[in-house]
Amino acid sequence: MNANLKKTVGSGLFLALCLVLPLFTGQIPEIGNMLLPMHLPVLLCGMLYGPLWGGAVGFIAPLLRFVIFGRPMIFPTGIAMAFELMTYAIIAGLLISALPKRMPYTYISLIAAMLGGRVVWAVVRMALTLFGGQAFTLSFFLAEGFVNAIPGIILQLVLIPPLTHLLRRAVKE
Repeated sequence: MNANLKKTVGSGLFLALCLVLPLFTGQIPEIGNMLLPMHLPVLLCGMLYGPLWGGAVGFIAPLLRFVIFGRPMIFPTGIAMAFELMTYAIIAGLLISALPKRMPYTYISLIAAMLGGRVVWAVVRMALTLFGGQAFTLSFFLAEGFVNAIPGIILQLVLIPPLTHLLRRAVKE
């Protein structure tokens, strides 16, 4: 199978996972905000298929999920998530391809992507307050971006690096 076809099929699979995984949180936003189920496939896609494919999946996923399931609410959550997830995949994809293919560097790529994505999410959320909606404060950023997301952050740190190395070997075969 040629490389572009592998990336297209693999990215399609990760996009499908972005749509399906949040269903396991029972469509309860509080649980989804804690476990961050869409982040897992987006980060993996960026690490396996690069910043362009992962970025596209990350940007499309929350918007498509809103169209199909009505969640996340498009304004401001879905729009901010689209930019956040796109940033996760772009940073993860760029760093994982530039750094040595060893586990410590996978963690560096992941953590940098997680932080960069949250910063972009905050900037977009602040910009969207100009068009109405809830005020975006530092306490909101810290609570929603980090404190409430601790279970999902831990899940990402535990699952993403080993899955990246396992899937990288499988994708090359």
